[in-house]
Amino acid sequence: MTTLKTTVLGIDFENPFILASAPPTAKISSIDKAFTLGWGGAVLKTITPDDLLMVEASERYASWKVGPKVYGFENIELLSHMTIQEWLDGIAFLKQKHPTKVIIASIMAPVVKEEWQNLVKTFNNTEIDAFELNFSCPHGMPEKGIGMAIGTSAEISAMITKWVMEVAKKPVFVKLSPNVTDIKEIAKAVEKAGADGLAAINTVQSLMGIDLDTFAPYPNVNGKSTFGGYSGISVKPIGLRCVAQIRQASNLPILGMGGISSWHDAAEYMCVGADVVQVCTEVMVNGYAVINAMKQGLLNYLESKGFESPQDIKNRAIANLTAHEKLNKERQVYPEIDDSLCIKCGKCVNICDESEHSALSLVNNHIKVNKDACIGCSLCSHVCAKSAIKMK
Repeated sequence: MTTLKTTVLGIDFENPFILASAPPTAKISSIDKAFTLGWGGAVLKTITPDDLLMVEASERYASWKVGPKVYGFENIELLSHMTIQEWLDGIAFLKQKHPTKVIIASIMAPVVKEEWQNLVKTFNNTEIDAFELNFSCPHGMPEKGIGMAIGTSAEISAMITKWVMEVAKKPVFVKLSPNVTDIKEIAKAVEKAGADGLAAINTVQSLMGIDLDTFAPYPNVNGKSTFGGYSGISVKPIGLRCVAQIRQASNLPILGMGGISSWHDAAEYMCVGADVVQVCTEVMVNGYAVINAMKQGLLNYLESKGFESPQDIKNRAIANLTAHEKLNKERQVYPEIDDSLCIKCGKCVNICDESEHSALSLVNNHIKVNKDACIGCSLCSHVCAKSAIKMK
């Protein structure tokens, strides 16, 4: 029978959907609720040494919306405000109440060996299932020489990974930043340093927008702002690219994330190498209950394909990613117009004319294709409001 169960580094996940380290995992009561609703696990909001000062700004969120739907989300929020003892007590409570759920401790410290190793030693003695090293927070922390300041350096990332691996008694995942020139370089560096697995991506450094009346950037903090972390549906192509590149460079297990809002998104991440997926922004804008459709949708898909578990689709798309020079340049496709759907608006004709090729024309109330001029770019099919154009 088809199941959503999967095992990674000896850790049994009852389903491959876990909450990312973020506001939805900042409170024990919230994680308790999420587990009750069916999430397979959670990465705790990043835990730091108690003396690392966390002072938040307000506002700290901004969003890009089309109508009521949030497509992009920016945050300048920092890390956990709970003390280490509060987390120790909370982990014990959660594991007693939800023994089958996976708990991963996200940790971050200054670039000091003792600080990192002390955190690891402390949580070694809890029932957490793994560590996630936060080398990638793009705001607030880099100014202190941590977060993304670590993750953009292969040398520093490898050094801290080695420190952690010297004392860790649980599997260690390193969370990578997309804000680098070559994410493969960082992945290979931490793998060589001994990391058990990888996690990607953290948020993309961004600037959401500008208020054109006051000229204040968003999110507006008394007229000022800063570059923040961008997430949500619109970052999925970036996350997929990063996970695919990591998989091409490494065979380590991957916790994939970035713009996952449905079972379909999750399956795509698995196809390029993710073992398990993490979700954040979709929960922040629609609540924990989104897990129901995610689990049922993925299960239905796997059953329809005759697969037994999520592991059966892992890496399925990797062999189909190649260099541009190796793509088939002899194959030619052309637009085929469905007259039953076409409203003869002429948009495709105009766009094709203004985008180099002038291969379409409206003749006798029908879109005609000049195959001598058409290069098969497919732009017309993407701008058609009625999905009346297919490439054949």
